[in-house]
Amino acid sequence: MRYTPNGIAVCSFSIATSETYKDKTSGERISQTEWHNIVLWRGLAETSEKYLRKGSKVYIEGKLKTRKWDDNQGITRYSTEIVADVMQMLDKKATNSSEPFVSETTEVKKMVEPSISSEVIEEVKKDDLPF
Repeated sequence: MRYTPNGIAVCSFSIATSETYKDKTSGERISQTEWHNIVLWRGLAETSEKYLRKGSKVYIEGKLKTRKWDDNQGITRYSTEIVADVMQMLDKKATNSSEPFVSETTEVKKMVEPSISSEVIEEVKKDDLPF
C-alpha cells in the first residue's frame, strides 16, 4: 500500500491462479500455476489493505494494462497488470477475534457497474479439457 503525491491510495500485490488437468496421453494429473500482478486504487486499495492477508481468497475483475519503462541499464522493460474494478473477498468470517472480519459476500465496486454481472461460478471439471 502506498499513496501518490496527490494522496491517492494505491495497493499492489500478486495473486496465483491454478489449474489441474489430466494429460490425455499419459493419464498423469498436471497442475499449472500462474502469477498475476494486481493494482487497486482509492477505496479498493484501502479496503484490501484493511482486510486482505497473504493466502486470502479474492475475486478480481478489471482491465489488463501493460506498462513500459527503462531500467537502470537502459533496457526497455514491460509489465502487464490487472487494474481492478471489482474486488470480492471470498474468505469465510474470521473466528478469532484478533483477525479482521471478512464477509463472504463483501463486494467493493467503482461507481460504474461492471460489464459482467455477479453470478454463481461453477467449478469446471478439468478432465473435460481437450489438452
